[in-house]
Amino acid sequence: MSKSNKWEDHYTRRARQEKWLARSVYKLEEIDRKYKLIRQGGRILDLGCYPGSWSQYCISKAAPGGEVVGVDLREPENLRSEGFRFIKADVLSLDIEWLSGEIGRRDVVLSDLAPSTSGIAVADVSRSLELARKALAIGLSVLRKKGHFLCKVFEGEGAQDLRREISSRFNQMRIVRPSAVRKASREMYFLGLSMVDPSGNKE
Repeated sequence: MSKSNKWEDHYTRRARQEKWLARSVYKLEEIDRKYKLIRQGGRILDLGCYPGSWSQYCISKAAPGGEVVGVDLREPENLRSEGFRFIKADVLSLDIEWLSGEIGRRDVVLSDLAPSTSGIAVADVSRSLELARKALAIGLSVLRKKGHFLCKVFEGEGAQDLRREISSRFNQMRIVRPSAVRKASREMYFLGLSMVDPSGNKE
């Protein structure tokens, strides 16, 4: 019997059996099942889309008529769909005004962005928050009124400031830790539901 990959678990095997591109799909699926983020005909932006399972899930849920735009430095392999467009870019240096003009308004902005971890908790949290803040800035630019925002963050100092900012921009803010997050991981998800308009009107 061959030695198994140390990262392989129930979700990894299940993803392979169900033809998903990565086990991370089950994090989004659990959140979506509870909060109904992805709807038929929806227009979604997936930041940090590689290896593609989140975009793959969104395409399946938004069809027919939906559109998913994925942004990453690396294009997902084996993800070919009329409903998917890939933009190769570093999210941190991405020009928000250009992106907004390029993709138009979105119903949902997702970010599963994560830094290359160093093992130094403070540094990893700081990099994670930098990515999450850029994702939020993009979300605030491209989301339609009452659109939804979901981003991954590493638990640590500074996360509460981001949480408060999301709370001020959305009608509801939730902290979610899906079952598929590995037990040793510090990751969690901040979810902003129903973005308010720029005037601050929550109706």
